[in-house]
Amino acid sequence: MNVLTIYIVKEVVKGSLIAVILLLTLFNLFSFSDELKDLGQGGYGLKQILWFLTLTSPRVFYELVPSAALLGSLFVVGSMANNREIVAMRGAGLSIAWIIRTIMLAGLLLVSVAVMVGEFVAPSCERAAQVLKTTALHDGVVMRSQYGMWLREGNSFINVRKILDDGSLADVRIYDVDDAHKLNRITQAEHAQFLGDKQWRLESVKQSEINRQQIYAGTQAEQSWKSSIDSDLLKVAVVKSDNLSLYDLFMYIDFLKQNNQKSQSYELAFWSRLINPFVTFVMLMVSAPFVIGIGRGTSTGARIMMGIVIGMTFNIFDKIAGHVGLVYDMNPMLMAMLPSALVFLGALIAVKRVS
Repeated sequence: MNVLTIYIVKEVVKGSLIAVILLLTLFNLFSFSDELKDLGQGGYGLKQILWFLTLTSPRVFYELVPSAALLGSLFVVGSMANNREIVAMRGAGLSIAWIIRTIMLAGLLLVSVAVMVGEFVAPSCERAAQVLKTTALHDGVVMRSQYGMWLREGNSFINVRKILDDGSLADVRIYDVDDAHKLNRITQAEHAQFLGDKQWRLESVKQSEINRQQIYAGTQAEQSWKSSIDSDLLKVAVVKSDNLSLYDLFMYIDFLKQNNQKSQSYELAFWSRLINPFVTFVMLMVSAPFVIGIGRGTSTGARIMMGIVIGMTFNIFDKIAGHVGLVYDMNPMLMAMLPSALVFLGALIAVKRVS
């Protein structure tokens, strides 16, 4: 690797890291403003908000890397074009293909860092952030185990074995203890439906009353249960694509298919996650025509504006394609790849024209 290659790679990486830090800061400022509406609700204070933003930052960083690579490349390599450094390189016999290949080498370093963060740091941090916020808002205690999810409400300990797609619960157990921490009632329900206003309807109920002398057992078809635990608190146990690594997504999709459940949204998330590293290279390729030919002499502000417009347009197009695929039951892999493939093809055509 010669000195010129190291110089370009270092500058592009540095510019992209500065861009991702600025974007992450801006994103967290907007998120902070949005989270303030929940300030003071339950135990959700300023400390919890800051921890929540800290824990969600790895996921946001992973998602912002492609846009940051575009902005960093436009800014750094664009400055080289304005300073006639690109002209000097081409005058020295270096081809446009070589320049683009060097920019892509910088992209490889960025992608390596992003994948490490996105696969090994972000999922666990996102789960922790989800639990932190939801339990703080509802003053609840939540723990997940191989026996389902455990929640505490006052002197009641609730064990939820299954959360169904419609938000209702299955195989629910409620253990009530007295002030001396002795068990005095066990309630087991096959199904629980949230009615709103802290009201649940328990179905197929078995209940046991326990005292020092004996145990009374009975059954009921239905029973009302008043609890401050609502469906929002139970969302901490719902499997979300943001909380899973690629391997976990793959295994969960396989589980859904084996149980004849819908998996399209998770398949789309899987392919989108798999393709995300390549989006960084697509964004770097998109920047090439603007810094080599089309945008020569363009001011820094104009380049940044072009990068923002291109990045936003791509993200909107990508989201629309994903949702259209889900609505019309199209192939998730195709819909995840289509936006990047079209943009990459357009960038190749543009590069060819300025060569």
